[in-house]
Amino acid sequence: MPTIYVTDEVKRMLLEYASKLQIMLGRRVNFNDAIRHLLLQQRKRDHKLLLEACKPIPGVEEALKELYEERRKDYERVKRRFGL
Repeated sequence: MPTIYVTDEVKRMLLEYASKLQIMLGRRVNFNDAIRHLLLQQRKRDHKLLLEACKPIPGVEEALKELYEERRKDYERVKRRFGL
């Protein structure tokens, strides 16, 4: 089994997580189990949260229009300054 090195702070945090997981599962849990659980939890996706994040926000059209206008002005400044 390979060895990994972590800081004392990370080891303490992992120990706390493993103890909470042990209480939740009602069985002994080692660091491998805790890390595996963390990685599997990270993989799960909250589809409602994803849909909420992808929903258009109000005023985005105005902001995009302003962004394009400012970019056009930047190109005009560069043209005037460098003669491109």
